[in-house]
Amino acid sequence: MGGVAKKKKILEAPSGPRLTEEIVDGLVSLYPFHLGRLDDAAMAAGVRVVVRRDLEAGVKRAGKVSVISGGGSGHEPAHAGFVGKGLLTAAVCGDVFASPTAKAVLCAILAVSSREAGCLLIVKNYTGDRLNFGIAAETARSRFGIDVETVYACDDVGVETPQPRGVAGCVLVHKVAGAAADRGASLEEVARCARAMASRVATMGAAYETCRVPGAAFAERLGDDEIELGLGIH
Repeated sequence: MGGVAKKKKILEAPSGPRLTEEIVDGLVSLYPFHLGRLDDAAMAAGVRVVVRRDLEAGVKRAGKVSVISGGGSGHEPAHAGFVGKGLLTAAVCGDVFASPTAKAVLCAILAVSSREAGCLLIVKNYTGDRLNFGIAAETARSRFGIDVETVYACDDVGVETPQPRGVAGCVLVHKVAGAAADRGASLEEVARCARAMASRVATMGAAYETCRVPGAAFAERLGDDEIELGLGIH
């Protein structure tokens, strides 16, 4: 227990923005008929957004509400792995274990949303996510006239706190909101369905080994006969 364990990984970049870009490009390359991303100029500016390949016909021209979520990378398949028909319209990818910037979230809103239908943001209840998604939502409303609703995932019951974290239960919120949007529900109705799901889901995290962060030293703190309860999304 507590010894150093060596783990091998095949990565072009051990950490930083290039690692996140590698994750995004790998996912899009794996599912080219289902997923796309914003262009190279956006990627170069640190805006890493995975979108539905049928975005124009399936969402924007169809007059449907867009559903966006996101967060730090390193939790795959969350959230980019949940982009698709009946799920998320787009996912905004921050650096490993770091919230995406407000700029990146705003670019996602502008790229996939219409003024007529509006946009729902599903945000995990972490300070950085709340701040940056909140700034982007307010900017989209005030500067670009896009109606934006926000739903917070607060499903963690592993740690007693008045502000529970958003963890794995957010996937169910994605599904309920995405299904409502796909059948043509209004933004108000999509948000209502998402809030109803968010209020009914609870998650208890458990881990049997310590998280491994690319590019960082690793030391296992759990014995062979131990697990840890109350883990976050990592």
